[in-house]
Amino acid sequence: MTDAADLLTFIDASPSPYHAVANVSARLDRAGFERVADADRWAPAERAGHYLAKGGSLIAWTATPSRPDAGFRIIGAHTDSPNLRIKPQPDTGRSGLRQLGIEVYGGALRSSWLDRDLGLSGRVALRSGNGVDVALFRVGRALLRIPHLAIHLDRGVNDALTLNPQQHLSPIWGIGPIDEGGFLRFLARELDRDPSDVLSWDAMVDDVTPATFLGPGAELISAPRLDNLISCWAAAAALTSVGTDAVPPAHRCVICLFDHEEVGSESPSGAAGNLLPSTLERIVMAVGGDRETLHRALAGSLCVSADGAHATHPNYPERHDPTHLVQMNAGPVINTNSNLRYATDAISSARFKRACEIAEVPFQQFVMRSDMACGSTIGPLAAARLGVSTVDVGAAMLAMHSARETCGSADPEMLRKALGAFLHLE
Repeated sequence: MTDAADLLTFIDASPSPYHAVANVSARLDRAGFERVADADRWAPAERAGHYLAKGGSLIAWTATPSRPDAGFRIIGAHTDSPNLRIKPQPDTGRSGLRQLGIEVYGGALRSSWLDRDLGLSGRVALRSGNGVDVALFRVGRALLRIPHLAIHLDRGVNDALTLNPQQHLSPIWGIGPIDEGGFLRFLARELDRDPSDVLSWDAMVDDVTPATFLGPGAELISAPRLDNLISCWAAAAALTSVGTDAVPPAHRCVICLFDHEEVGSESPSGAAGNLLPSTLERIVMAVGGDRETLHRALAGSLCVSADGAHATHPNYPERHDPTHLVQMNAGPVINTNSNLRYATDAISSARFKRACEIAEVPFQQFVMRSDMACGSTIGPLAAARLGVSTVDVGAAMLAMHSARETCGSADPEMLRKALGAFLHLE
């Protein structure tokens, strides 16, 4: 299977951050990694390495080298994407139609969710004795829809469209009066549980149309959640390939896939929290190190923050800096911002360029127009929390934050190769 085809399989199987973590975990299991838990006493990593899965986040690391002060080569990405999430009391409706109440998660391109076949996925907290169990669920069939208003009822819709998330984005999913408790009972049936067992949920809407190749030569990919499952896929592929390398890296290799990047990362499993710093400390202590050893290891560490990058849109070239045009299928993109919305500086950029040279893949550079505000990602957070030289990179894509995005079909392989080479950098 080609890299691009494998990415499509991974995306289709990962409609929520929790499913993305489950799928990366399965790939790590097959590669010989061993899962650990927060409450365990961590021993030195054996076999290929260890990983820690926590909700929609995951950190994995290699077993070698065993010396406590070995530096880290860290690849960061995020598992979440902008979408629509189901409210705790979602049952609503109007005009003889049943609907679900939603909240917009992150900076979603709202209009892209209209007139699509939508399913549901996420996790459910279930009653279990005196405690709580957690189960993943996915309804991958067409279940919901958010219809556009017909043009006959809004003649100016092609001139301007304003969508109020409270009023205009509640999907329909049936006919009849409001069915109080209907969503809860639906989840219970999907999980084959009694409705009284369903305590709460983290449920979200997803586009059920499969990811696919696009274009006469299949040179493009059309898929949901490319931002940022392409980076999660590439990071996991780079890490699991380390064990097959003839010459293992001289540093300990780590991937950290965070949840909640799209809403600011301030959560127990987000990049602004303590998950990564505490995990790195425990990795060092598991092989006999202490706080001094940890700081020596961090002094010799490097980090790549892998997120999306804006390809130059052919219909809106004026929205891009004219001297930094970015193309799909032209290699990973180094994102730079002088105001530190990205963590890239001259040294970290140069190191990633060397990784691309070693991997024999091209690279590109992106900056936002000087008269437009720049987005951000986990790179500045990781750099500030760890004090580690960090570069922000990504695969070029169009329609970022849409329900469906587009990238080049050659870019997944090039990103994987570049990240693999980064793990071997001195």
